[in-house]
Amino acid sequence: PPPPPPPPPTYGPPSPPEPPAKYNFKWLVKDDESGNDFGHEETRDGPHTEGSYYVLLPDGRVQKVTYTVDGEGGYIAEVKYEGAVKPPTPVYTPPPPVYG
Repeated sequence: PPPPPPPPPTYGPPSPPEPPAKYNFKWLVKDDESGNDFGHEETRDGPHTEGSYYVLLPDGRVQKVTYTVDGEGGYIAEVKYEGAVKPPTPVYTPPPPVYG
């Protein structure tokens, strides 16, 4: 004879709701050899999040972004640039000598 069918599934009470998210973090990278310089920090308390990040651009300016996030307005960012554009330093390499 075939095996009996499995019993119908049973369901327990729903899990309790998760508490609202709450955290903060900050990290930075600064490496003089490669020229990398950037960072990010953020704080969240329930539906409200705010933070900022920055990066040193190749032209010498620093780009800073400050933002907020909420359920109604979404992601709202303000972008600023600090410093002046520094043109790249020309590098001249003379050609190798040619002997005939």
